[in-house]
Amino acid sequence: MCSASVATLAVLLFCALSRVAIAAAGNSPRFDELFKSSWGEDHMLHDGELIRLKLDAFSGAGFVSKKRYIYGKATAEIKLVGGDSAGTVTAFYMSSEGANRNEFDFEFLGNTTGEPYLVQTNIYVNGIGNREQRIDLWFNPTADFHSYSILWNQKLVVFLVDETPIRVFLNQEAKGVAFPGYQSMGVYNSLWKGDGWATQGGRVKTNWSHSPFIVTYRALTIDGCEIDVEAAVDDEVRRCGESEWGKEGRYWWKAPVMQKLTVHQLHQLIWVRAKHLIYDYCFDYARFPPAPPECGR
Repeated sequence: MCSASVATLAVLLFCALSRVAIAAAGNSPRFDELFKSSWGEDHMLHDGELIRLKLDAFSGAGFVSKKRYIYGKATAEIKLVGGDSAGTVTAFYMSSEGANRNEFDFEFLGNTTGEPYLVQTNIYVNGIGNREQRIDLWFNPTADFHSYSILWNQKLVVFLVDETPIRVFLNQEAKGVAFPGYQSMGVYNSLWKGDGWATQGGRVKTNWSHSPFIVTYRALTIDGCEIDVEAAVDDEVRRCGESEWGKEGRYWWKAPVMQKLTVHQLHQLIWVRAKHLIYDYCFDYARFPPAPPECGR
């Protein structure tokens, strides 16, 4: 929650610009305007303002935005699978299409009862991933809803949990590091079986006697530059990437305050990495003896 009594002007502006422009929940018309089932439709349940995905031995489920975006912010409030969730993977991500796709992943890795969820993030640029980071969380993500967001603009990609940044990928194209731009992306959500790798490296398998496994979503929001499918791709890229942000809030991701973290957000990120970081590909010397160029170790 942003407080006017303690926030700096930059934080206040961040709060104002982080408002949701489009909300989707449950079986309201708004959800159907924004999203559609992508697979396992008979395992996707509407319950008032909630969307529930079910995983059993036969199938999981997923849904995807009907439209695509260049830059902006996507948020989902999620209550993760409770109890023994070993081998399950809940995914919330943005992705373009094709072999050279860009992709920003949240993957929530289930665990045995009493063991913490791990949150894995990954970034694909021009079809190349292998940029995994993992953290544990400072709360129980199965007890209540928490918000998970992906912010993307020309300068950075930020992963946020309850508006706390947990990872930042900076645009370092000036140093020869590829950055994910100029490909329109959809917003995806899914629940699926990943027990070959998700829990303790695949050593713990899914116990199907505990199924069905249920993940619940609400307050799905997308606030970004929506692509006009009837327009030329180059024109849409130019409009979303080169248009100036305005006082009315259009192209808000181009506002100067959105181009980097505030001091408060930097402190939050440092805290997350100091207290909750489990794995960072940048420091995996066995996988990457020479550091990937964006790591700078």
